[in-house]
Amino acid sequence: MARPLRIGVVSPFLDKTHGTERCVSEQVARLARCHACEIVLYCNEVRDIALSSDETKSRNGQITWRKVPAIRAPQLIRFSWWFIANHIVRWLDRRSGRFEPDVLYSPGINCLDADVISVHIVFAEFHLRVRKRLALFCNPIASWPRLLHRRVYYRLIMALEGVIYRWEQVPLAGVSKKVSQDLERMYGRRRNVSVNYHGVDLHQFNPAVRASLRCAARGALGLPKTANLLLLLGNDWGKKGLRTLLEALARLRNPSIWALIVGRDDPAPYRGLLRANNLEDRVLFSPVRSDVEWYYAAADVYIGPSLEDAFALPALEAMACGIPVVVSRQAGVSEVLTHGVDGLILEDPTDSGQLALFIEKLLSEREFSAQLGSAAATTARKFTWDKNAKQLLRIFLEVRCNRTGRAQDRLTHTSNA
Repeated sequence: MARPLRIGVVSPFLDKTHGTERCVSEQVARLARCHACEIVLYCNEVRDIALSSDETKSRNGQITWRKVPAIRAPQLIRFSWWFIANHIVRWLDRRSGRFEPDVLYSPGINCLDADVISVHIVFAEFHLRVRKRLALFCNPIASWPRLLHRRVYYRLIMALEGVIYRWEQVPLAGVSKKVSQDLERMYGRRRNVSVNYHGVDLHQFNPAVRASLRCAARGALGLPKTANLLLLLGNDWGKKGLRTLLEALARLRNPSIWALIVGRDDPAPYRGLLRANNLEDRVLFSPVRSDVEWYYAAADVYIGPSLEDAFALPALEAMACGIPVVVSRQAGVSEVLTHGVDGLILEDPTDSGQLALFIEKLLSEREFSAQLGSAAATTARKFTWDKNAKQLLRIFLEVRCNRTGRAQDRLTHTSNA
């Protein structure tokens, strides 16, 4: 009987309330449960993942956590420490015989020796979009220390990207074609790059679950019965296009249209816009919760006018629930949509006028909206975490096969010599 595939996963933390970390958490669960892999998580913190007990290890593969010590410090120092510390912890495990992975997997830039890397953002491309906002003379003097710190941190990540992403022997799995194009444009990387779209948990996100939770969710939010609720979910609201959504809402001047914004950001920068357009009573801000399907249940339309987004997982989850969606062309999820068939695509994520027209169409043409939502659910069913994990597993097995082949070649060469 073949030995289970041993996988080391290197990520600062894993949970199911952040995009990249949710993707890896879903992959890990399926690689252990469905493919009996032996997985060790090298992380500072792990939440929302069922770690293996002695009773479940042999039956379902196993997932164990090897804690990498963290420090409390600014992001630049914290990342630098993490980068060094995870190498040391893994070296100690190998030296002691505690764990030697067949494949070392990293979501993004976390180590120098990853065998496979999933790419959820290309920082060099992201930096091009935000560098004007990081200019010192465009910001108050009080913010300069924070801006300087962020600029140095970005430079460090880009320097590491420039080294690691150019190693063509290391397979890169981008979460969209957009990411693979960014890798080619920024680093000239063409070979050994695949696209592995995000998935969705169809047991958690589907029209039946949405219908069962809808009345309770809307009641808890205090929505009037006549309210039409627009939903935007995610962190970094600036990048997610919140300003465009609020400007579109102001253009519509329809008191029956509400917006629910879910995430960890500070709503303070948007208060002035809300006051100026009398939207304070119709725009709700809520924190992320683990049962995020509760928010989808309350929504009538999902709005994702991202200025830049490698994929935008919440839009796919909303589609799986049968919710009509509007997404930006700058989001990777737009690659799996057909405009006017299973979603609407906003070509310019800053065009609040066009977004307002899309919203008005969806809320006034109920039959069209229902057809769009139904088709969206059908499309979403093609993208599951099981499918995503299987594609990743194929890459892992190919890496192990290539490594075994090289070892056998060296052994044969030594014997012949």
